Amino acid sequence: MKVNIIVSVYNEEIGIKNFCDSLFYVLDQIHNVDFEVIFVDDGSNDNTLNIIKEIKEENTTFNTQFGATLSLKRTNALIKIISFSKNFGHEAAMLAGIDEADGDYIILMDSDLQHPVEKIIDILKEFSNNNSLDIILMKRTQNKKNSIIKNFTSKSFYYLINILSKTHFEPGVSDFFAFNNKVSTVLKNDYRERVRFLRGFLQNIGFNKKIIEYEAIKRASGKTHYNYTKLINLSVNSIISFSDLPLKLGAFVSAFSFIIGFIVLIYTLCTRGNAPSGYATIVILLCFMFAILFLIVGIIGEYISILFTEIKKRPSYIIKEIY
Repeated sequence: MKVNIIVSVYNEEIGIKNFCDSLFYVLDQIHNVDFEVIFVDDGSNDNTLNIIKEIKEENTTFNTQFGATLSLKRTNALIKIISFSKNFGHEAAMLAGIDEADGDYIILMDSDLQHPVEKIIDILKEFSNNNSLDIILMKRTQNKKNSIIKNFTSKSFYYLINILSKTHFEPGVSDFFAFNNKVSTVLKNDYRERVRFLRGFLQNIGFNKKIIEYEAIKRASGKTHYNYTKLINLSVNSIISFSDLPLKLGAFVSAFSFIIGFIVLIYTLCTRGNAPSGYATIVILLCFMFAILFLIVGIIGEYISILFTEIKKRPSYIIKEIY
């Protein structure tokens, strides 16, 4: 059995060695499995790529000039490195790893050690015990690094997308997941949108799934590259990718506005004996209607933006080199 471990890295020079030590230690405890670790460098502008190259060089066996064989085996796993020409984003990096993977099973995880490497053992046990299992989703039960605000916004996002979308998304599911080559083939051939939400795709395509829970510890080193702006963009793109209900908002709002307008009309007719100026009423109605109008135009603009991105058909990523 061959298993690909896909690791997306971006400016992780501080902690990448610790991650590799932890990962290789776990993988070397698992027998009768051929591992290939695919590092996808998402255009890092620090020393991350060079460190990974050094780690790969430490994992080679070669002949010396005297004919002796010198082994620097750091791990029994094979190591492959994909280097992007620039930063394309975490989703593109995961997709590139999937495109390059050819194993029976594929596991995707981050390199900040918030995705516990020891859970790989549990994942493979589940696949071994259940041949009909296709997808394993890893669900965070607790995230010690997140603030109250971030946890609240995360819960709000899943609550909102489950209201708007016909697909149910399990709250707390992370970018730590695994699947077999059947699912990999579907992702390679069919789910090729430029605007992606991979963990959403896995919950949308069907197949037999299982959820494994884990506790996310504090980031081992460095800092997260997902700021609030990126999280908001990801949330908006995810909702738009899986729901057309916001486009239908205009019909619902127009009905609501009609009711409000009718109530204001009745109120004006009933109080005209007092000769009200009507200035405040007009201003309030105009502000309310224009606010709704701009909201709907903004929503339509987001959908057009995604359509524009898809129509251009630019590559999701560009590979500079494969080591």
